[in-house]
Amino acid sequence: MLALAAPVTEAPPAEPATSGAAPTAEAGPAVEPTTADEALIDGRRRPGYQKTLPDKVEQDNPGAVNAPPPEAFYDKWDGEGSPSDLVVDTGVPDRWRITSSLCPKKDTATGKVNSALYTLFPRLAYMCHSQLDPFHHNTLKGDRPISERAKPGFLKGDDWYFIANAVSDTVVEPRSFPIPVGNQTTTDPDSNDTFGRSHSLVLSQTFIAGFSLLKGETAFKPPVVEYRVAIAGNINHVEVPERRVLYVEPSKGTKRTDGFIGLQEAFIDYHIGRFDTNRFDFVSLRMGIQPFQSDFRGFLFNDNQLGIRLFGNRDNNRVQFNLAAFWRIEKETNSGLNNIAAPLRRDWIITGNLYRQDFPVVGLTSQISATYNINRDTRIISDANGFPVRPALIGDLRPRKYQVLYLGYGVDGHIGRLNLTGQIYGAFGKDRNNYLTSEPAKIRAFFGAAELSYDRNWARFRASALYASGDSDPYDNIEKGFDAIFENPQFAGADTSYWIRQTIPFAGGGRVISVNGRNGILNSLRSSKEQGQSNFINPGTALAGLGGDFDLTPNFRLTANANHLWFANTRVLQVLRNEGSIPRSIGWDLSVATIWRPKAAQNVVFRLSGAVLEAGKGFRDLFDKRAHGRQFYSVLANATLSF
Repeated sequence: MLALAAPVTEAPPAEPATSGAAPTAEAGPAVEPTTADEALIDGRRRPGYQKTLPDKVEQDNPGAVNAPPPEAFYDKWDGEGSPSDLVVDTGVPDRWRITSSLCPKKDTATGKVNSALYTLFPRLAYMCHSQLDPFHHNTLKGDRPISERAKPGFLKGDDWYFIANAVSDTVVEPRSFPIPVGNQTTTDPDSNDTFGRSHSLVLSQTFIAGFSLLKGETAFKPPVVEYRVAIAGNINHVEVPERRVLYVEPSKGTKRTDGFIGLQEAFIDYHIGRFDTNRFDFVSLRMGIQPFQSDFRGFLFNDNQLGIRLFGNRDNNRVQFNLAAFWRIEKETNSGLNNIAAPLRRDWIITGNLYRQDFPVVGLTSQISATYNINRDTRIISDANGFPVRPALIGDLRPRKYQVLYLGYGVDGHIGRLNLTGQIYGAFGKDRNNYLTSEPAKIRAFFGAAELSYDRNWARFRASALYASGDSDPYDNIEKGFDAIFENPQFAGADTSYWIRQTIPFAGGGRVISVNGRNGILNSLRSSKEQGQSNFINPGTALAGLGGDFDLTPNFRLTANANHLWFANTRVLQVLRNEGSIPRSIGWDLSVATIWRPKAAQNVVFRLSGAVLEAGKGFRDLFDKRAHGRQFYSVLANATLSF
């Protein structure tokens, strides 16, 4: 799976440390710094740092060998004057030659490495490795520049780097969810007009290959220019117990195997310039298909889309900013990858955000944002399986147009030992067609989420809360249900959670409509998160939960979450289901996950998680099948290998 992320450079700005105590040392008498680099940055405090200088260290060692004079480092003589007037250059020209110059070279005659040096200096073996070793210096990872022999002639300069990365993501996912059936969709006559068997299986294999060509010493400053391409291929197999779940035609059965190749990244990043030559505050322009995340946890928009983005930082990286515009690419139905062969959607996003570190207190980063979504998707579109997705088959079935402005504020960081992440949004706009009244309506909705955590040695304890407003009167001219553009929340257990991972069909109130979306937390009543439109006439979402992360060893982590979910308001569900009352409780979402990293790195990661939804009164009212629809499960086995 792609790692998507937003602010200043590749993803959101560098987050401040989320654990550890705040500095407690008292500042001593002020001491004038001797150089600009030694000066303290205003408003910053270094943990454990004191302005009072330590006592002077006196060394009395007559037998010590003094450092040689500069003249001993002979570089070159310009031919004028005496050799003592030579031009001295004591710097090492690059960082990769320090270790590579010590490694034995292959014998040109035999093609074998001379191992005599390993005998004399055994520890050289810890520095000298294969060029393909991903855990040490590697030209394919951009640790060394492209050699002159391999570099094309049009690349000028000796600071061009090539970076290749590959990811294999394997998913095995047994699960259960309520599946509506009818006369055409079941092989069990006893299930007519109710809910059928609920168990299903998903197998998915994704391969991602990415390539970057960039110029610049990226360890010390942003690249001058970068060319980036990432291609993803997916093969998936799904088995379900009932018909018309995978295909619109009942005759096509209950199994499906599908594959697709999508272009996930293809951009040029040009470094326009620097604001500050000493600390490399910069501004860059990126054009093409690129990742973008609108907030710290991916609540509003987290996707790889076609766009242009101006971003950079100021004030010694304490301020970061983004200005971007995106034209959304159609998604392939079964893989969720970008389908560049399909016409671009008539859906545009204009967004800008500003990050300020150490505000309002040291340790917290604040973000303000404004995101404008203009949707004119009036074409009638069905997905790859034949199900209509635009317009959604709910209400008057008319095509929809809307524009909505999201204003947001978020924080992420820590206050002392307490870690904090928070986000609020207000949605303001206009829907040209309320699908229940067929009249224009205003959009007035809001969203809030927060997560507090506390670190105690190897354990982190978390408390989460979320509220997305629901529509209390779907027949008025104000739509109050909050919906996102393309959410992918890293919150309250993320895809370990049953409710975030699974899609629940909204049977009896709309055809091909889901209560929530896969890898989403909002109860939005959309046809599809990938191909559908935002819907602001929805029941809303409320969540309260507790969780913990336990690093039992450096390689093994155990995570547990217990979340209770509600509908914020069930009036919309009552209207669509023609019921007098529906309770608000969705139920308890209980999950546990294990993560094992054999190399204590992200190159090899195995994850196994299990989740159970213990249905509440509202969920049972909608989906109970003779008292057999009260518990549903989700198991996720995932292996991620990366180079």
